Amino acid sequence: MKGLKEFEISFTGLKLGKHQFSYQLDNKFFDFFGFQDFEKSDIHVVVKFEKKNSMFNLEFISKGVVVVPCDMTAESFELEVEGSLFLIVKFGNEYNDDNDEILFIPHNSYQLDVSQFIYEMIVLSLPSKRIHPGIVDGTLKSEVLDRLRKFENKELEENAVIDPRWAKLKELKTNK
Repeated sequence: MKGLKEFEISFTGLKLGKHQFSYQLDNKFFDFFGFQDFEKSDIHVVVKFEKKNSMFNLEFISKGVVVVPCDMTAESFELEVEGSLFLIVKFGNEYNDDNDEILFIPHNSYQLDVSQFIYEMIVLSLPSKRIHPGIVDGTLKSEVLDRLRKFENKELEENAVIDPRWAKLKELKTNK
């Protein structure tokens, strides 16, 4: 991958043992992958890299804030995101990432690009439904939310009046 050189860890010069790498991400990082769900992002990522004789252990930890639109009202809000990923890197004949937890890289490799793993960890840590916290606690004032409530109340009123045909069917059910 070209364009994200700072995410390439050159492990040939590293001593055996534990190392740590830190990254501060914004929208430029996600734009590189074509992911444009965030209006703004500020995420801190730490990669704990443990080099052993024949393999590496990597632990990715992310924490930060992204600004996203609410799925119900389209109002923008800050969403806290946290994620973690553990990865074992081993040497093999060819590159193989079929397993989610074990990555095989060729024996002649000298660096590892961690940008894809960071991207996937963050995107997968997002909730599937993004609801503005003001909706949950009732503090959000929005025209869209007012309309949704109006339609909900209207539907409840319509359901409150029972059609006489359905009432007769309910009697059959309860008479047994």
